[in-house]
Amino acid sequence: MVQHKSTHYDNINNPEHYNVHPSKIECIQITEHMNFCVGNAMKYLWRHCGKGGIEDLEKAIWYIEREIKRLNN
Repeated sequence: MVQHKSTHYDNINNPEHYNVHPSKIECIQITEHMNFCVGNAMKYLWRHCGKGGIEDLEKAIWYIEREIKRLNN
């Protein structure tokens, strides 16, 4: 039996805005290898076109600035 990857999206297990990258890589496959702030920044950058637009870009900046402060301390 051949199993095909489902293209069905649900907001808990397979949110569409994290699966829209042309590479077909899901955002979590990348961010789970990062620390919290960097991973969250990447998440917001990844999804900004499919979900939050400018607000997601601003959230990414917030997490990047927080990580910079952490590294400078």
